[in-house]
Amino acid sequence: MGLPGWLPILTQLVVLRFLVAQHMEPIRVFMVPHSHMDVGWIYTVQESLQAYASNVYTSVVQELMLQEHRCFIAVEQEYFRLWWDGIASDRQKHQVHHLLATRRLEFVIGGQVMHDEAVTHFDDQILQLTEGHGFLYETFGIRPRFSWQVDPFGASATTPTLFALAGFHAHIISRIDYDLKGAMQKDQGLQFVWRGSPSLAAEQEIFTHVLDQYSYCSEGFYWDGSAVFPEPPSNRLFQPKSAPITWNNMKYYVDLLVDNVKERAAWFQTSHLLWPWGCDKQFFNASLQFENMDPLLEFINSNTAKLGISVEYTTLAKYFGALQASNVTWHVREHQDFLPYSSGPHQAWTGFYSSRSRLKGLARQASALLHAGESMFTRSVWPVPHQHLDLDWALKQLQQLRWAVSEVQHHHAITGTETPKVRDMYVKNLRSGMQGVHELMASIVQDRTPVYSDSEARGHVAVVYNPLAWTVTTLVTLTVGFSRVSVTDESGQLVAAQVQESKERQTAYDLHVLTTIPGLSYRHYSIRRAQRTQADTKQLGASLAKTSSFARKPETHAGPGGRKLISVENDCYTVFLDADTNLMHSILERESNSTVRVTQEFMEYHVNGNLKYGPISDNFVFTPTESAKRPWKSVGMKIVAGKLMTEIRQFFYRKERDQNHTYAIYSRLAHVPVGHGGELLCHRIEQEYWVGPLELNREAILRTSTSLHNRQILYSDSNGFQMQRRVFQEHATNSIARNYYPMVQSAFIEDSQSRLVLLSEQAHGVSSQGNGQVEVMLHRRLRNNFDWALDYDLTLDDTSVVHPVLWLLLGPRPLTAGLRQRSGLALQHRPVVLLRELNAIAQNLPDPQQQEAVTLPPGLHLQILSIPGWNYSSNHTEHLQNLQKGHGRKAKVDLRRVLLRLHHLHEVGEDLVLSQPVSVNLEVVLQGLGSVAAVEERSLTGTWDVSMLRRWSWKTRDGPHSRGSSSSHSTSLQGTKVTIYPKEIRTFFIHFRSSEPLADSVNSGQPQEPEEEEQDPGHGKAAWEDE
Repeated sequence: MGLPGWLPILTQLVVLRFLVAQHMEPIRVFMVPHSHMDVGWIYTVQESLQAYASNVYTSVVQELMLQEHRCFIAVEQEYFRLWWDGIASDRQKHQVHHLLATRRLEFVIGGQVMHDEAVTHFDDQILQLTEGHGFLYETFGIRPRFSWQVDPFGASATTPTLFALAGFHAHIISRIDYDLKGAMQKDQGLQFVWRGSPSLAAEQEIFTHVLDQYSYCSEGFYWDGSAVFPEPPSNRLFQPKSAPITWNNMKYYVDLLVDNVKERAAWFQTSHLLWPWGCDKQFFNASLQFENMDPLLEFINSNTAKLGISVEYTTLAKYFGALQASNVTWHVREHQDFLPYSSGPHQAWTGFYSSRSRLKGLARQASALLHAGESMFTRSVWPVPHQHLDLDWALKQLQQLRWAVSEVQHHHAITGTETPKVRDMYVKNLRSGMQGVHELMASIVQDRTPVYSDSEARGHVAVVYNPLAWTVTTLVTLTVGFSRVSVTDESGQLVAAQVQESKERQTAYDLHVLTTIPGLSYRHYSIRRAQRTQADTKQLGASLAKTSSFARKPETHAGPGGRKLISVENDCYTVFLDADTNLMHSILERESNSTVRVTQEFMEYHVNGNLKYGPISDNFVFTPTESAKRPWKSVGMKIVAGKLMTEIRQFFYRKERDQNHTYAIYSRLAHVPVGHGGELLCHRIEQEYWVGPLELNREAILRTSTSLHNRQILYSDSNGFQMQRRVFQEHATNSIARNYYPMVQSAFIEDSQSRLVLLSEQAHGVSSQGNGQVEVMLHRRLRNNFDWALDYDLTLDDTSVVHPVLWLLLGPRPLTAGLRQRSGLALQHRPVVLLRELNAIAQNLPDPQQQEAVTLPPGLHLQILSIPGWNYSSNHTEHLQNLQKGHGRKAKVDLRRVLLRLHHLHEVGEDLVLSQPVSVNLEVVLQGLGSVAAVEERSLTGTWDVSMLRRWSWKTRDGPHSRGSSSSHSTSLQGTKVTIYPKEIRTFFIHFRSSEPLADSVNSGQPQEPEEEEQDPGHGKAAWEDE
């Protein structure tokens, strides 16, 4: 039966009426005043604080107090904390409390910094969030609920998961690939619900808003001028960027704003438009900003019917609250990330994955030391406090390093995109913090070190601490000045050790000591020079390795090779070296009895440094002019063979007869049986590299070519948390750079038979440019003639020599899946060695009593065990009452509250055994620290009781959804027992029973009774009154 002839016409009229009605509805503009204040980049923190950052808070607070309709969002806490602690007056502090209580000042993100999302480790992202959130909660009782990640160079899928765990309602990002953003704008797809993890439940998803092509800046609406360095002008007069608003130019500004709003509104599904007002270094003279914008808003709002828009100052809480109330159904984005980021066809922001390699390495070393120092300090307090340790001093050392590690996570810090003087600031702060924690750890072990009766024997005591919550068997390497060495343990028994010629110093030796250390425990070793008359090294416990040297092979011989192979083997691998080239030839994995062709060599990309000749590479972007080339003409080799390990040393020379090498690979295989706790040690090939100094405008890579048929599919990690599948994409231009990805901790290639895993000590760029290939960018040296970069010294003329470390794992997928995560942690958290002279030990103490080990099941990682020293009550209502009474941050710190965070290492379905849920009794696990009084489960950063935490839900097109076998906090805490599901991160406060030595020095840390559920739309309830 046919349709009536009038029905199509009626349908068109209904649709037209709907479109007209939709068009007639005024666009509601949510104008968000903000200032983007980089913690570093071009100027140091102190320079920025003096020139403009402190004035932002001073002038914004003043202006918000003048008019009740004004709002402002504050983002990074480092500048605010410095202003609050050192500059703000009591009156200004009272005004800040008032503005927070009336919800006109809003803290978003709330971390110490706006962290980078490509090259940071998720441990450090959590740290910097925790530090910022702890400060805000202690000081104001507030807990941020929204993110503002508007400047990091690409967006990770890990960050939204962490923000959801921290209690955020919504997430904002900006820098995503330019062509992808264009397509999303066209399809009105800039807003979606992001499920960042394939294993976690939908409750850990988060609503995400991508800023449109105008990003976080509002060109044409800057009235406070440009910041002046090194300090503001004495007359406080700045040259404005935009002409002040008058009646004569009002129409110009109205048209400018209205046209911009209507263009942007077409890219979103609703009539609610988020309009960021501000940019870098704005609002340091907030009076000029508001004095010009106020009349513009008043004029527009008085002509809403004619102009079709209304505008209001707002916060993110108000904007997302209105959006959430609109009851729109949103599409879902799964766990794909937004990396790499390109701002144009020749601007692939993949160079910073490897810029300033030494800073990246130092940042991760500092993070690992902090992790070790936190747990060692906690163990020194519980169950029996250290007799001679100043606890206030100890907490200050830890706090200093926490802040330094947090600071360097900034998106212009660990990325290597800052000026040299700012890099020096980061390095200084990291080294100072590391020195303090080293001193703290040395103080803890000092009077627990055994006394040796032989006062004539000179040497050292090495205290080796294992910061992981499982027993570790590994080789610890020390440098000594003699080849005859005696190594004994606490009981005086000889310890297996190996001495060999140093790879770096001709007059020194490398001493490798085999050690097995229980979780969160330490061992003592006495290292002494043996008597010259004792020639039998077997009696000394340290065997002397034998070195075999091989003639250099010129690059012209490099080819198929394989006519004569040299083998180096242990119980897990046989590495074959090509005698014709001195390069690696292949690796036999013994468990599967399969051999994979594996060849490694250094290559260099040549890049342009002259704008006259085309696109350039710089700190941020990678723009190779052609495929990578070999920078070497010959390869030398040595094999250092010993009983504990064999080291292969390959040296690459730029010219065939050069005396000094530019590149080197040091590969180690340990000779430790798998069945004696040495599974992880046996199943890895440890590699350390020597790279540099480079020639100008060169980017150095290590290319590993294999017989694996990976079809150019690469897997690289997302911030050390989860893996991302990377399929090689052909682009019209710049395909090499646009197929580079960040590798923070691991990457692998595979085929149906085998998988080759790379584990990294620090962040690098990684790519698969050919079938069976994986290449890692290790170092960059660049200089260009871009005037702006030259003016601000933003070049990368890095002449240093770097020594990055990678571990290689090879084998069938089931084998490597079970080893990859724990091996990555073994690299990241290697034992900490504390040295002291034997004859410096003066205290006559009994033999040390070894503390009971802390051991977790294989699938779990102890992400943090710490005494943060927070002074706030776990009960939110009580804490707000204390703030109202003026107690706040003046209270004594709580040493009885221990922060514990556990992480399930595996994805759903990754491993038949290790991917199962893991149940633990925290009281049993922590019994070595004392008697557990109570356990509270908290949000990721510790500021929420998870039973009180409520996050907004957003309607999605696929309806209710959960994945894997878990849901968010799927199994609640049962007393001290908890079940942790794949990829879950669970955070707890552990309260130990009272200890008399602590009772006089700190407040009681007993957990409070459960509080009534709070309704907290953005900040915590204001418990204080305006005076």
